[in-house]
Amino acid sequence: MKYIINRILGLIPILFAITFLSFAMMRLAGSDVVEQKMLNTGQVVSEAQLQAAKAELGLDRPFLVQYFSWLNDLLHGDMGVSFVSGQDIFQTFISKLPATLFLTLTSIVLTVLISIPLGVIAAVYQNKFWDYFIRFFSFIGNSMPNFFVSLVLMYWLAIRLGLFPIISREVSMTSVAMPTFTLAIAMSAKYLRQVRATVLDELSKDYVVGAKARGVKFSTTLFKSVLRECLVTIITLLAISIGSLLGGTAIVESIFMWDGVGKLAVDAINMRDYPMIQAYVMWMAIIYVTVNLISDLTYRLLDPRIRLEDAKLEN
Repeated sequence: MKYIINRILGLIPILFAITFLSFAMMRLAGSDVVEQKMLNTGQVVSEAQLQAAKAELGLDRPFLVQYFSWLNDLLHGDMGVSFVSGQDIFQTFISKLPATLFLTLTSIVLTVLISIPLGVIAAVYQNKFWDYFIRFFSFIGNSMPNFFVSLVLMYWLAIRLGLFPIISREVSMTSVAMPTFTLAIAMSAKYLRQVRATVLDELSKDYVVGAKARGVKFSTTLFKSVLRECLVTIITLLAISIGSLLGGTAIVESIFMWDGVGKLAVDAINMRDYPMIQAYVMWMAIIYVTVNLISDLTYRLLDPRIRLEDAKLEN
């Protein structure tokens, strides 16, 4: 319990540092939301009108005044309103979350179903046909950027075969299929190599050789011992993926017009919508520190050696 409390307390200064740095970086950007909004509408405005609009949004105040005002509102549960739409930012975020959560869930499930079995098979059949076969497709998957995979899937599955809609705002299995395939292909290609390397490392250890010498079935050793030892690596991979997916995959969501958090962030960046961008940064920061905390606690639960090392450091 003491370890958990210390970890949580250690996250607080990190979150404050992230808010300050992100706030400063946005204000140092070349243009602001007022100029961008006027530019998009094509209106011809005078300098006085421009300054009046900035004053209305509070953008004419000193940087530190703006930051502490925003931070004070945030600590009181007020994330503000969008400079562009005028809508409440918290409500806007909540409305986009179901789509992002759905895409995250389907992508993680498909990635696990692909990468773990193929990684184990490649390790068990090291330097044989199935190992080369799986590694070849892993190399191909790693080489293709997400936008290219998206366009290929869109052409073949949607346009040529008509299996899925090209663009759909419904949160359904048919709508999420192509974004899911795109993300799962890239993640599986990367993660199955990690799983293969981890399983190979475990298979070379003495306890596996000893089990073989005692006549223990290889499948028993593999499923009861080797895969259990690989869980820390697999959990790390999943934690990284869940963190990035919950933040929204901006490129994939924008290509498929998937109405999630990632697309919301891209739209906010294009319009220099500072409060919305700041809310997105906070969301990402909270997601990452939470996922890392959960993964660290899971390590300690699964591996007694980590608990022992931490106890030694504390003493």
